[in-house]
Amino acid sequence: MSNVQLECVELETQENIDFSVIWLHGLGADGHDFTPIVPHLGLHTAGVRFIFPHAPVRPITINNGFPMRAWYDIDSLDLENRSTDDAVFSPAQDHVHQLIQRENERGIPTNRIILAGFSQGGAVTLYTALRYPETLLGILAISTYLPAPERVESTAHPANKQAPIFLAHGRHDEMINIRHAYRSKETLERLTNPLEWHEYDMGHEVCPEEIADIGRWLSGRFEADQDKQP
Repeated sequence: MSNVQLECVELETQENIDFSVIWLHGLGADGHDFTPIVPHLGLHTAGVRFIFPHAPVRPITINNGFPMRAWYDIDSLDLENRSTDDAVFSPAQDHVHQLIQRENERGIPTNRIILAGFSQGGAVTLYTALRYPETLLGILAISTYLPAPERVESTAHPANKQAPIFLAHGRHDEMINIRHAYRSKETLERLTNPLEWHEYDMGHEVCPEEIADIGRWLSGRFEADQDKQP
C-alpha cells in the first residue's frame, strides 16, 4: 500500500460528524470539482464530512503522455479495449483504503462511510467498494462504468454484495456511452445489490435534477442508519 496520503478538500455540514462521504473526481479535475454541489444536496438532518481527494498527477497515454491529475492511466478511448488489469486500479484502490482507514481513526466506522465518484473516479469507486472487506453504507457512481465486469462476481467481497448503489448517467454522454452504464447496471444487479438507477438528458456532466436525486438518496442512507441505532 502507498505511504503517500493524498491531499484533500473537506467540507462538513454540521459541527458533530456522524457520516463520511469520500468523493473521487474525474480525469483532469481535482478535489474542488464537486465541492459546489454540497450546499445543494439538502442534507439538513445529518452531520456529514465530505472528503474530496486530489488524484496524483501522472502521464496519460491518450493525451500523448501529458501529465494531469488522474486515478489511473487511460490507454484507449474504446472501453471495450481499455486495460482493466488489477495493476491499473490497485494504486488508486490503495489511496481509497487509506482514506477509509483515516475516517475510521477519526471515529467514523466503515458502515457509516459512502464511497462516491464521477467518471474515472466512479470507476475507481465501483472497483474499490465492491472489493472492500468491510460493509460500506453505500456506493455512488455517476457518469461512469464498471471495470472488469467479467470478474466482478468472483472478486466482489461478501461484505459489500448488498451495499446500496446509486448509478446515474447522461443519455448524451460523449465520453462514456450510456450503453456501458446499462451493462454495468445489469452486472451489478446480478450481485443482489439494491440498485437505484437514473438517466438524464445531459452529456458527461451533472445537472440540477441529478443533484436533487443524489441528495435524496444520501439522506435516505443516513436516515436508514440512524433508524437502526438504539
